[in-house]
Amino acid sequence: MLIANNLSKIYLSGGRPLTVLKEVSLAVESGGFLAVVGPSGCGKTTLLGLLAGLDVPSSGTVLLEGQDLGALSEDQRARLRGEKVGFVFQTFQLIPTLTAQENVQVPIELAGQRAGGPARGNGAPERAWELLARVGLDGREHHYPAQLSGGEQQRVAIARAFANEPKILFADEPTGNLDAATGGRIIELVVELNRELGTTLVLVTHDPDLAARAKTTLHLRDGSVVPAAAAS
Repeated sequence: MLIANNLSKIYLSGGRPLTVLKEVSLAVESGGFLAVVGPSGCGKTTLLGLLAGLDVPSSGTVLLEGQDLGALSEDQRARLRGEKVGFVFQTFQLIPTLTAQENVQVPIELAGQRAGGPARGNGAPERAWELLARVGLDGREHHYPAQLSGGEQQRVAIARAFANEPKILFADEPTGNLDAATGGRIIELVVELNRELGTTLVLVTHDPDLAARAKTTLHLRDGSVVPAAAAS
């Protein structure tokens, strides 16, 4: 599903090169679950952005279902993300002026527009309601983000991420803004959906309990992959 070969990312900082990632390679099978762990500032979020096609590497390649993301234009990468990729962020990133149901409808309607069909009338409201019920938010679909708890907002974000049945889901610290009990429930939900829907899952986390649920763990330190023993 996902292969990265010798990814490096270099930024200019004060006119000087700053290497954030150094020749990182990995492979994730279809339906797999990879956790990326490491201390703050080690390049985890940068790596996630490259794998998802949100940014391009300074060198190296990312293949998503055999497609070289670096060979695609920005518009082509955006289309690919809309068709195959879901995202869950630490800060939820819900649209505050839309209800929970409307937030989940957005990617469904955008997909309908890309396919040349009408934005509405494509079953988006029904699909959004079903997803919200699936994540335990039936009865809360008409609430706005400000009316929901942090855990409920993250459940909306998860429902939105799965709205178009993505081939792969990228999650950046999905439990980072939640208390331990709520974070534990979010972990169970993400793992359950990963298993039931067969969606490939790649997540960045500081949560050892969440990382322990992954099939594979990638340890980063100072932008480089290190063995698990060296990371501890």
